Amino acid sequence: MTANIEKDEPTIEEISPQSTEIDKAVTSSTSTSFANERYMYFTEQDLEKILANIDALRSSVFPIDNPDNELEAGKQQNFPSVCLIGLGRCGSNIALDVASLVYNARNFYLNEFENEERQSREQEYRPMRWIKRGLHLSSGQDVKPVFLIEPLVMLGDLDKDIEGRVRFSNKGEKASFLQEYTKMKIMDLSEVHAGGAGNAPILGQYLARIILNKDTQRFANKEWKNIHSYLIDSCGIKANQSRLYFYIFSAGGGTGSGMASEFGLAQQYAYMSKTFETRVLSETEDNRGHSFVFEPIFTSGICILPNISDHGVEMSEALHINAGRLLCKYMAEEWDFSYNFDKEDSSDASAMHRIRPWNAMMLISNDIMRYAEETDDSGIQHIDVNAMEKHANQYISQQIFNILTAQAVTTDYDENYFRRAGIDIGETIRLDANDLFMSLAGPVALAYAESVVPVENVSNLDRIKILDRGGNDLDIDDLFFRSIDLPHFNKITQAIEGISLLPIESSRYRERLSEYLKSGYDAKHLKDLHFFKNCSSVVSIISLPKDYKLSYMDLNRLKSHLNALFPNTTLKRYALVIGASANISLTTLIAKSPCLSDDFLTLIVAYIKRCFARDNYRFDEKLDQAMLEFIRAEVFDEAALDLMLEEFENPAKILDTNWYAIKPMYEKKYRELIREKDKFVSINDIRLTRESVKKSIKYLREIYRHKISKTKVVSLNDDGDEV
Repeated sequence: MTANIEKDEPTIEEISPQSTEIDKAVTSSTSTSFANERYMYFTEQDLEKILANIDALRSSVFPIDNPDNELEAGKQQNFPSVCLIGLGRCGSNIALDVASLVYNARNFYLNEFENEERQSREQEYRPMRWIKRGLHLSSGQDVKPVFLIEPLVMLGDLDKDIEGRVRFSNKGEKASFLQEYTKMKIMDLSEVHAGGAGNAPILGQYLARIILNKDTQRFANKEWKNIHSYLIDSCGIKANQSRLYFYIFSAGGGTGSGMASEFGLAQQYAYMSKTFETRVLSETEDNRGHSFVFEPIFTSGICILPNISDHGVEMSEALHINAGRLLCKYMAEEWDFSYNFDKEDSSDASAMHRIRPWNAMMLISNDIMRYAEETDDSGIQHIDVNAMEKHANQYISQQIFNILTAQAVTTDYDENYFRRAGIDIGETIRLDANDLFMSLAGPVALAYAESVVPVENVSNLDRIKILDRGGNDLDIDDLFFRSIDLPHFNKITQAIEGISLLPIESSRYRERLSEYLKSGYDAKHLKDLHFFKNCSSVVSIISLPKDYKLSYMDLNRLKSHLNALFPNTTLKRYALVIGASANISLTTLIAKSPCLSDDFLTLIVAYIKRCFARDNYRFDEKLDQAMLEFIRAEVFDEAALDLMLEEFENPAKILDTNWYAIKPMYEKKYRELIREKDKFVSINDIRLTRESVKKSIKYLREIYRHKISKTKVVSLNDDGDEV
């Protein structure tokens, strides 16, 4: 069936440039306008409409309580510096959890714990217990809650009942959450499609393409044009102060996995278009304070990978294939953006062809849930799906909190926050969007751990004196070890700690960790793993409670661990956050090398075998071994790959139904919703090709060979004693 899928379809030369090599598209179309290029996304060009749309969104996010008060009515509110976009069921649930947690934290702060008694009677789940403990949200503590950053949260799904699902969830029923948390918006896209993507990412991607190509003025949902202008049309300009965007989604599904990269690409397309825009705004526009003063933004996908080897449970193969498709697509795009300069073309059209959906893609494996539920004797408890999802939500929420606080600006906080909390903002070392933009790229894994600072019977002043003398109430070695350990539940802090994606299979990694610990943290037991050896950059975020002083000895010890474990990092960045948590926490972001982990490669190969391989390579181990050889070999044998794979992916291998019947149904929807013939995109045009697989392998080869040479002293003052 795979071999016959192309018989009645155009050849690769006849198909849209989306399916051709980048360089072919560039050489044939450098003179064409962006609208007719590889990416065709609707972008509002009228500045006045863009400003009116984001002003309308701003007024709904920051409603004026007293419009008669001239001072309040005239005050211009800034958008939060961070936006979370939850796509699909999994992504929207996690984003909803984050919104709920920060909403509750703020309520505790503003109401001075008046609702503590009522909250304690309500059944709580682990993420809420974690944040309450972490923020000292209890009436018996003198320490006030400190995490007051409220991100803008966008929830999107192809399910027409997304609003009902949110409204009747536990979060929606509590304290009129939906009405009162005005920074959360629901993207109702049901007029385009109301029935989900059927667990097929290519359909989710195609439906997202329809949504993002349709003129926003023609949507029945009037709020969509405001959200579109905020997310896409105005990103990076002065009038929109948001600089960090996190797309949260499940890689194994159809809706989130398919939609997320399209939304990311549309945002990057609009952003890059403004980069090459040369029009000069009039003085009147500039005087309004809304001019296109261009600033960097940082975007990241937060990608939930499916379980691969759950104990006693055989996972659906479709989840692996879907995740592999997403990873393959992202790496091909990342290769074009970062490394594909064989035929370098500096033209604007060439640069527009090299966009990728996000600056980085953070990977979090669902296996975290399995390890977090392990008992002391390494047995695994039987837990339901909801419990596993809550573990995932909690772990992701923890990481989002740390990243948000590491880059937060003072305008993100309540105006009385610093005065009430008694925090010296000068002690904070923060990361801005440009720091993350320069430090993180490609696939990223996370390592996380936290520790409680003992405060019983010791005053804050005495505790500071102890720490300044190098007191040992913080074991920085243990904190670092727990951050790279297999995921586990910390009973003291209620946090889920550990690494978000295992470098190698769990039993082998457990043995390596044991040797590392027994040897007194000698990195030789771990640093030869590609996950650590081939890492290009790390970003470490240290979050400290107010009044806690991290000794220089502890900081140096932490840096020593990072230097020893990641010997080939080109860049190491540190952020020190004061007062964002009642506990000490360490988050380390590990860039690029996670694509060489066992789980990552397994998902990629599963997709290629199922959707590309010719019949005789689909079921044996030849392609698995060949993929490893393609990565390791000094020269990439592309001809050998051509013999094993078909030209195009076969979507029927995921859909398990008649692809020829499905295809015209969705294309008819495209033609009906978008009447301009020159904007029509066939589903064929968004299929991945063998070229995508080759680019993914080239990206893996680049990371596999990453290393640095240590700096050596170069001197003209040679005494002649050395040769």
